[in-house]
Amino acid sequence: MESVSVVLFLLLAVVVSGAISRMLPWSVPTPLVQILLGGVIGLSTSYSVSLNPELFLLLFLPPLLFLDGWRIPKDELFKDVSTVVELALGLVLTTVIGMGLFINWMIPAMPLAVAFALAAVVSPTDPIAVSAIAARVPIPKRMMHILEGELLLNDASGLVCLRFAVAAALTGTFSAGGAALNFLWVAGMGLVIGVAVTVVVSRAKAWVTRGWGEDTGSQILVSLLIPFGSYMLAEEFHASGILAAVAAGVTMTFAEISRQAMAVTRMRRNSVWDTIQFTLNGIIFVLLGEQLPGILAGAKRTVAVTGHTEPGWLALYVVAIVLGLAALRFTWVWLSFKLTILRKRQAQADVRSPNWRLVAAMSFAGVRGAITLAGVLTLPLVLSDGTPFPARDLAIFLAAGVIIVSLVLASVALPILLKDLTMPSEPSKQAEEDAARVSTAEAAIQAIERHQHHLAEVHGDADRYATAGGRVMDLYRERIEGLSEDERDAVRAQERLFRDFRLVGLKAERSALAELIRSRRVGSETIRKLTRELDLSEARLRG
Repeated sequence: MESVSVVLFLLLAVVVSGAISRMLPWSVPTPLVQILLGGVIGLSTSYSVSLNPELFLLLFLPPLLFLDGWRIPKDELFKDVSTVVELALGLVLTTVIGMGLFINWMIPAMPLAVAFALAAVVSPTDPIAVSAIAARVPIPKRMMHILEGELLLNDASGLVCLRFAVAAALTGTFSAGGAALNFLWVAGMGLVIGVAVTVVVSRAKAWVTRGWGEDTGSQILVSLLIPFGSYMLAEEFHASGILAAVAAGVTMTFAEISRQAMAVTRMRRNSVWDTIQFTLNGIIFVLLGEQLPGILAGAKRTVAVTGHTEPGWLALYVVAIVLGLAALRFTWVWLSFKLTILRKRQAQADVRSPNWRLVAAMSFAGVRGAITLAGVLTLPLVLSDGTPFPARDLAIFLAAGVIIVSLVLASVALPILLKDLTMPSEPSKQAEEDAARVSTAEAAIQAIERHQHHLAEVHGDADRYATAGGRVMDLYRERIEGLSEDERDAVRAQERLFRDFRLVGLKAERSALAELIRSRRVGSETIRKLTRELDLSEARLRG
């Protein structure tokens, strides 16, 4: 009963934190509000959460990484794939090695393997926190796509590095050759399992749907089970469950293309996944805040591990790690952009060097968040011989400090750097969109004509079907005519007016429906049906 109460309390805290962040007169990232609220809970209530590392890893990371892989724009990712790979793989490996050696040099009492583990968990960035920070200063789309692609890969690469570092700490040995071969198995098998699980499940769903119809609830539940199934199966084969979850998410995009679900299933599934993403990320930050009082209370004991007596040394170490991460990221981003520009200049003579603010913004966007906390909390409690894991509390304290300091710094610097910042110009996709709309409209007209003729041959009364089909085809013909070059601007202006008038009408419909409900002149089934129709219409107009 106590566990259920804790879960419900955490969910309530996530809801309240979102409301508070919107109410504040100044821009404060929601993750910071959640951390503060979690700290208040930890100080003022009897609720406490004892986190099991393996359970924490299983519950939080597979669905979050699966969703990242599923929703990331694939075309935009491939467009900047070289930059994304340089940031997500090259920068992570450089961070793990460089920061691991730096942390071990700065804190000799922390074993090298544990220092590498700490460096591995602070290497992944968190664009969800960046989005919250820059909510009032929109991030350029291409920059956000690069950050999303970086997150997708650096989560996996950082956590795989963590796995090897923890294994070295547990066994006390490390072989570069053995690690390289093990990495190939762990990464390759993880990717294969993630792809295989998604393909098999998608085909099974399609087979059941063709034979016996589609059930929306079952479809949504299956999509929720795929990341956990991929993760657990990969772990059974001693492969990377993290990479399996990422691969499963990426594969879902392509599996859905050939095996489309019903529209209502997709809409409800998107809503469910939005809620899960919001909930899991919020709970992670609230848990961080809830754990902080205990972490700070043990600061004196934790600092003793470093050979000092004053807890102020811990703050100094946190600042040093944040500065080291920032310096590494700034240097890497600058070099990555320079290499990209040099490659482009071989094909285009007019390519300009990037604005220094762009480099700085990409550097400050390296905020640490949910993945860092989830990773550091998975450090084992004990070694293989039963002795406590060395410097575990210190690693958790430093990781938590890095998350908070990076969030605060980014919340101050990013809005300043992003204001009026423009990314290099991108070709408009309007022509591509217009061509797709014309093609789909022409296909619809042809299908309606064929269906018209078929009904007339079977049932007769051709005029009746011609009239109904003509009304629908006129809608598609208007779309095709409206997308012609000459009339495009005028039609779009007319569409904007149409949308505004439709929204005014929908608002009036809602008010009238509310009045009918208050006067009890309509039943619950009618209320549900009309409300859903209004919701769908408004969602389409605002989409």
